[in-house]
Amino acid sequence: MASLIDIKQRITSTRKTSQITKAMQMVSAAKLGRAESNARSYGPYVSKIKDVVTHVASTGNSSDHPMLVSRPVHRTGYIVLTSDTGLAGSYNSSVIKEVFQEINKKHTSSDEYAIITVGRSARDFFKARQMNVVLEVQGVTDHPIFAEIKDIASNTVQMFEDGVYDEVFIYYNHHINSISSELRKEQLLPLTEFHEKGTETDAVLTTYEFEPSEQEILEVLLPQYVESLIFGALLDAKAAEHAARMTAMRSATDNASDLISDLSLQYNRARQAAITQEITEIVGGVAALE
Repeated sequence: MASLIDIKQRITSTRKTSQITKAMQMVSAAKLGRAESNARSYGPYVSKIKDVVTHVASTGNSSDHPMLVSRPVHRTGYIVLTSDTGLAGSYNSSVIKEVFQEINKKHTSSDEYAIITVGRSARDFFKARQMNVVLEVQGVTDHPIFAEIKDIASNTVQMFEDGVYDEVFIYYNHHINSISSELRKEQLLPLTEFHEKGTETDAVLTTYEFEPSEQEILEVLLPQYVESLIFGALLDAKAAEHAARMTAMRSATDNASDLISDLSLQYNRARQAAITQEITEIVGGVAALE
């Protein structure tokens, strides 16, 4: 059995760890509220730009735009959204594992895919395995602004238009609530959804007058739309990250409390045993003198 001093030291260190995890839980909870607000407030912008793009694309004058046309797939682009740091449960590992399995299943050579990473976790994982990471962003703030990912978003669109890859998917954790999220895989390019007929959006399109021509406006709007999808996914992923870290730190705090309770019980038993041993020795010594 461990000595009283050892048990007491473990209790002290565990209690200090519990204080740290509790503080991190409270910080993540505060960040989560703002992150959820950012994600919600960005939703109407994405919805409106999609409405406008859908209207222009449905006129039939844009069917030859490269961002709207499916072509034979020779190379696939993967955008992977993770965090720069850990202590967030399975937040990073679930996304990385899904992309890693998808690449191994679909591709036999690094020439058949390109990986774009946001966050140090994904970058370190794929580079450690000598996988084809072509673009990377690190140091994204807890409440990102579009300027932080503007370059990678515009480069993604440009590389698709230049034929560097023929389709682009984005993987991230979608925030549901403070205790749950789900892994999402979405196709960013090509934008085949605007050629699908009979969708609900066909019946609710707003009428617009365009100046200059619809084609010229589409040339500007389509890249902006894809960039907005990437930024919206990032805001969503950041909310999921804060929620995952808050949940992980809450679990760590609860586990620390349980451990302190167990160690306190061990300490009391060891202390009682030591006292009993001392009393027994004293009684034995007195009896020997009689």
